Amino acid sequence: MLMILVAVMLGGCAVGPDYRTPLLATPPQWSGAGVAIARPALPRWWTRLRDPTLDRLVVEAVDGNLDVATASARVREARASYRQAVGALLPTIANSDSARLAKVADVSSAAPGRPNLGGPSSSVGSDGTSGLYQAGFDASWELDLFGANRRAVEAAAYGIDASDENLRAVLLTLVGDVASNYVEARGYQARIALARRTALSQDETTRITRNRLAAGTASAADLANATGQAATTRAVIPTLDTAYAAAVHRLSVLTGRPPAALTDLLARPRPIPAPKLPVPAGIPADILLARPDVRLAERLYAQSTARIGQAEAALYPSVSLAGNIATSGTKLGDLGKNSSISWALGPTLTVPIFNGGKLRAAVEIAQAQRDQQFLAYQTSVLTALKDVEDALVSLSNERSRSRILATSTTAYRQAVSLSQTLYRSGSSSFLDVLTAERSLYGAEDALLQSRVRIVSDYIALNKALGGGWDGEVDALRPEVIDVNTGPHPAGAITLRHAAL
Repeated sequence: MLMILVAVMLGGCAVGPDYRTPLLATPPQWSGAGVAIARPALPRWWTRLRDPTLDRLVVEAVDGNLDVATASARVREARASYRQAVGALLPTIANSDSARLAKVADVSSAAPGRPNLGGPSSSVGSDGTSGLYQAGFDASWELDLFGANRRAVEAAAYGIDASDENLRAVLLTLVGDVASNYVEARGYQARIALARRTALSQDETTRITRNRLAAGTASAADLANATGQAATTRAVIPTLDTAYAAAVHRLSVLTGRPPAALTDLLARPRPIPAPKLPVPAGIPADILLARPDVRLAERLYAQSTARIGQAEAALYPSVSLAGNIATSGTKLGDLGKNSSISWALGPTLTVPIFNGGKLRAAVEIAQAQRDQQFLAYQTSVLTALKDVEDALVSLSNERSRSRILATSTTAYRQAVSLSQTLYRSGSSSFLDVLTAERSLYGAEDALLQSRVRIVSDYIALNKALGGGWDGEVDALRPEVIDVNTGPHPAGAITLRHAAL
């Protein structure tokens, strides 16, 4: 009884460090000049690109992406692990019943010196059979004196948080990848259209040159140069077609469908989406709460801290209560008799005396793992800050570059018009026309790529700030639905993603 009293008094005791959220210093503001410190508008940031097709693809990807389904399964696993850990705090009770019928040897036929298995006190039937019936309950309860099981529950609770943040991180990456690949696909479409327009224009120049050659006002070299330049421009188109197809295939797979599933949907070209700029970036401290990868690292750090307590509790004595009540008889009617009922109840004390240092080493392992998770958390914060700074710088510089390219494109367009006019009047050489056309195509193509890059930087900035999917995700829906789970002949399962 004294042992039970001590156990009750120590019921609220727990060893190991208690977790406290670390306070990490962050810069007061972003280094870029002119960065708006207003809180960033992260919910559904992709809708500000004003492209209904992109909005549709994001929703379809969240519903069908296999990485999201895997992360959802990890959420279910973490929640089940938590319930399993809670179960260790409660007593366990098991029932056991048995019935046995046996035939014993006849006493008259027993060999000399051989015992009579029935015995004078056995209830043996006229046919030489005897029965034995037993029923009982066994119960056990480990008293969590030093909090090993409570630390396990604490670690499992942090595990649920970590799985939720992992799902958010997967969704953030998914939304960004869908948006990036969609913008790339539209960019390739625009560049393909530009190459075709330019090639047609250069074909017209070739036709004029051929006519001038026939009239004796142009040379064969001029015709060859015009033909070669048009062919060179047209040769770019297959390469761009390949890149466009790859972007469409990636988008299809991101939505959980075969690579060519979105070919028809995206076949009609649409303009490259244009974001509304600038993007408010807030302050660096916002990253600690907004980025799911940072929150995931912090939850893993908390979980590893709780596991130190689990390891340390093994260094201390453990007490468990065990008991049973049973009844037995040679007939069913005997089971209820007081004389056939037996019971036992008592505590068991286990004290670790010598284990070769294994338990202490387990504590040191848990502490080292905690330190690794703390360093991983610090790394995730620094990486997040770097991602935002990189995106801010890249977006600002690309916008400046795009303005310069726009000026360059306007100038080269004027140069093409002037050189063609001068060439027709005989005041300029054909080389000036070819150079101007080549420069104009290069500037227009670079401007389209810059516009794609601006949108890509916009997407990267929203991802770096922690913007992702903010809608509902049914993380409790299983991917594999089992049927006929009881005892039965071999059955079948249903796969939600079986039909591609």
